[in-house]
Amino acid sequence: MTLPDGRTVHVDCRGRGSPTVVLESGIHDSSDVWSLTRTEPPVPASPATLPGIARGARVCTYDRPGTIRYTTPPTLTDRSSPVAMPRSLPALVTELDQTLTAAGEKGPYLLVGHSFGGMITRLYAQTHPERTAGLVFVDAFGPEIRDALGSDWPAYARLVNRPGVAVEKDPGFETIDLDGAMAAVENGPRLPSVPMAVISKTEPFEVAPGTPTALMNAVEAAWPRLQDGLVALGPNTPHVLATGSDHYVQLHDPDLVTSTVDLVLNRAREMRTDPSGGTPPDGPAAR
Repeated sequence: MTLPDGRTVHVDCRGRGSPTVVLESGIHDSSDVWSLTRTEPPVPASPATLPGIARGARVCTYDRPGTIRYTTPPTLTDRSSPVAMPRSLPALVTELDQTLTAAGEKGPYLLVGHSFGGMITRLYAQTHPERTAGLVFVDAFGPEIRDALGSDWPAYARLVNRPGVAVEKDPGFETIDLDGAMAAVENGPRLPSVPMAVISKTEPFEVAPGTPTALMNAVEAAWPRLQDGLVALGPNTPHVLATGSDHYVQLHDPDLVTSTVDLVLNRAREMRTDPSGGTPPDGPAAR
């Protein structure tokens, strides 16, 4: 798709229905992460998240510039035009909106954000409430992490932008102004009253060799507080624990992500037919 500034963005849309589900990858990840799985026995083979959702809904995902294609060996995507780094969160929100418009996908959208992708979908919902039908946070990032980490935050912010992968030496590798992103969410408008769900990992992060153990111990200790903060964003928000999964829940348990998206999708459709109705408190593995 071609954006107003002439850049091209790779978009993959499948299925039928409304509202359209939008899958937003975490920092450095291309759209590939929604089409892959890492399920292991005794979990039976199941469709990846993107085709799984497409069986019952319209769903789109896209490559942000500078993100990693999971090829052998991994490379930066050449399917979307490069841009200068680092990027701001408001610019990423604008790019998402322009991408959906260029693709002819009319809102409102059910926004599914993994990791830092949850910051993009969150600010999108704050900025475009009329185009937001619901939110699903998949082990997502949030501004609460800065206060939870305290003095460890600067080191973690550097690690998020430079995680220790070979392709980060490329000047086009995606990096983000994280402190500016925190401020954009914290100072932005209130979230709209839409159905939400939060999916959280139960296993430690996978990190590159040489990553400071003490820093990651601090991150692991702070992560539940961050997830609880996401749950508190809306009433009757199911908190789904992805038992046995690390940070990449969409790879380890795509069925869980798909079923949670289906739950929020159904609630969003109910709200469109009965705007005065509340959302029920129950959900898959909710607590």
